[in-house]
Amino acid sequence: MNIKEETIATLKQFDLGQKLSRVPLLPRASVLIPLFVRAGELHTLMTLRSAQLRTSAGEVCFPGGKRDAEDLDDVDTALREAKEEIGLQPDDVQVLCTLFPIINKKGLLVTPVVGFIEETFCPTPNPAEVSAVFTVPLVFFTKEKDHCASTGAIGIMHSFDFVDPDTGCQYLIWGLTATFAILVAALALRTKPEFDVGFDSQDPSSFFQQILDIRRSKL
Repeated sequence: MNIKEETIATLKQFDLGQKLSRVPLLPRASVLIPLFVRAGELHTLMTLRSAQLRTSAGEVCFPGGKRDAEDLDDVDTALREAKEEIGLQPDDVQVLCTLFPIINKKGLLVTPVVGFIEETFCPTPNPAEVSAVFTVPLVFFTKEKDHCASTGAIGIMHSFDFVDPDTGCQYLIWGLTATFAILVAALALRTKPEFDVGFDSQDPSSFFQQILDIRRSKL
């Protein structure tokens, strides 16, 4: 199998599917973690939120947002938001899995949806929501270099300093976005990061269930 086929087979093993129905009823949001292969390596696509937004302005994130009433499920939300934010058509995403959600600081239950896109995808960012789109090698999120961590109320808070080699722009990737990136990198690459992440990359569900329980107790 090639790297894409291997990644698909690996990530499908962690798909929560209908298990998400057991998650408590909370306001929901989803992010799309788009993967693609470039020069034989897995990469992901990330965005910089517009400085004019009311919440999380100027922060790095994956395409995504709150669920709308017409959205069928978490996948539908992630695909719709990606289309609205960067012009990625839903039919151009090969959805692989949904991973364990985390309750963010605003009380939203955020579900990561992982999918493959074509390397040739050319984003058309909506300037009202996105000020930049850039790509990061997935292995970057497993390396100690450019990584730092602190202890927060629910465990380890990760952050990365990433310099885009194409533009020279520097991006701070932290919080929930960094956690999701580490999770996908560890699972897809089948490797243990060089720093403490707090979860078993072979079976991360118990760790993220614990985070969910802690967050719920603080709401």
